[in-house]
Amino acid sequence: MTYTAAPDRYETMTYRRCGRSGLQLPALSLGLWHNFGDATPLAEQRALLRTAFDLGITHFDLANNYGPPYGSAESNFGRLLREDFKPYRDELVISSKAGYDMWPGPYGQGGGSRKYVLASLDQSLRRMGLDYVDIFYSHRFDAATPLEETASALATAVQSGRALYVGISSYSAGKTAEMAKLLRERGVPLLIHQPSYSLLNRWIEGELLATLDAEGAGCIAFSALAQGLLTDKYLNGIPADARINKPGGGSMKAEHLSQANLERVRALRAIAQRRGQSLAQMALAWVLRDPRVTTALIGASRPEQLRENVAALARLDFSAQELAEIDRHAQDGGLDLWARSSSDQAF
Repeated sequence: MTYTAAPDRYETMTYRRCGRSGLQLPALSLGLWHNFGDATPLAEQRALLRTAFDLGITHFDLANNYGPPYGSAESNFGRLLREDFKPYRDELVISSKAGYDMWPGPYGQGGGSRKYVLASLDQSLRRMGLDYVDIFYSHRFDAATPLEETASALATAVQSGRALYVGISSYSAGKTAEMAKLLRERGVPLLIHQPSYSLLNRWIEGELLATLDAEGAGCIAFSALAQGLLTDKYLNGIPADARINKPGGGSMKAEHLSQANLERVRALRAIAQRRGQSLAQMALAWVLRDPRVTTALIGASRPEQLRENVAALARLDFSAQELAEIDRHAQDGGLDLWARSSSDQAF
């Protein structure tokens, strides 16, 4: 059946300007990290993308190795883009990334080399059937490659017309400032940083948000629901359809479901219930409470989850008392799988 987007798709979504750029992003963006590889039926993927766009979500975020298998999320998205969203291309912000292992041999093992970054971008464009992506990211800091080389590759992506903007993901505050300077020297601004951030993973509050504000860059928070931990899903054990049991779900670790974390989640859920929200809705609203956060990435396995998450935007305000109570339970839960990159360590 031919897809026609909902005519009211822009009536309720909130859009925020990305740093000091001219680009606006929806307050919630759809991440294709999970549920868009070959293990998920294409009909389910189609339903998720259509629902997201009908709700005003215009930003779809991918990476070269999203799947499983690697590359399949981009290939599947490319097919659905051709079949459903081709008439709406100019209404979409499509992003991809390069940084982790992707193909055999020394040039496909990830990092920030010019060879890997630009070859990966070309592969991503072919898989999605695009002439350009709107945002192209360096997916992680690479201590083995001079930052000047990675910056040069990102600048080439823009100057060659293969990307409109560039960003970085999981860089420390110091390396973020360095990258912004290197890109500026090449006539290309740093648009955005994509860090992990949630009620149980608050590392960006230290220095990164202040650095992004100073540099005029936006922030797109990923794993805002801690891969499902900040929902009701795991409070009564691990359900059979949980991410941890699915192909490609290895990023969710059993130790993340520690008793201490579950106690924090239960306490946070009680606060959310008093606010008239689900835990997931409050967790998203809390991430978006800071105006320096442009948008939060959400994932979903069912359209109903997208509708619930977008409903969070109806209640973004917090009282000082609520924030103080949340702070008592919003403690580090050992969830930052990307700490090595953001602390400038070699892989």
